[in-house]
Amino acid sequence: MTSAKLTLPNGTILTIEGTVEDVQKLVEFCGDSSAQSAISGKKTKSHNRKQSSQTLHQKDHITQIVNLIKDCKESDIIEKTIIDKGSEVNKVLLPLYIIHEYMGNTIALQSGEISKITKELGIPISQPNVSSSLSGAASRYVMGDRTRKARQVVKYKLNRRGLKYIKDIIGGKQKSE
Repeated sequence: MTSAKLTLPNGTILTIEGTVEDVQKLVEFCGDSSAQSAISGKKTKSHNRKQSSQTLHQKDHITQIVNLIKDCKESDIIEKTIIDKGSEVNKVLLPLYIIHEYMGNTIALQSGEISKITKELGIPISQPNVSSSLSGAASRYVMGDRTRKARQVVKYKLNRRGLKYIKDIIGGKQKSE
């Protein structure tokens, strides 16, 4: 029995087991050359292409989020309440709020991606500080896709409490932390 791993564009990893012919047919159908190299045992450079396409995909999301923050219907209020004088926690939660409200909560962000977004907005927060905020003061407002462990990536989304908190900040009902 042969097995192959396929990584879909959205990051999902599929493991296929079966006869060599069946696995090859499925891999050819999907057009995944990295899985074909795993079957044949030959190394190809397609892995590097996949990584660079994932990086481009990540940059697209970052750019899209930054543009939404700058151009959304609440942009003036966001600028006054969060970007100009908000706390670090509010600035860290802002991209997660934008994803929830304007992108259908379809994307989860890593601390490094949040750091890049804040840098693009002109309010740079280093990745270690974002990570500390997400595990500290902002932890009650976010949910991770896994338990935090050393050297493992955690992707965060805004939870119900975090959504209410940010909406209250933007609406002026609550003072910044």
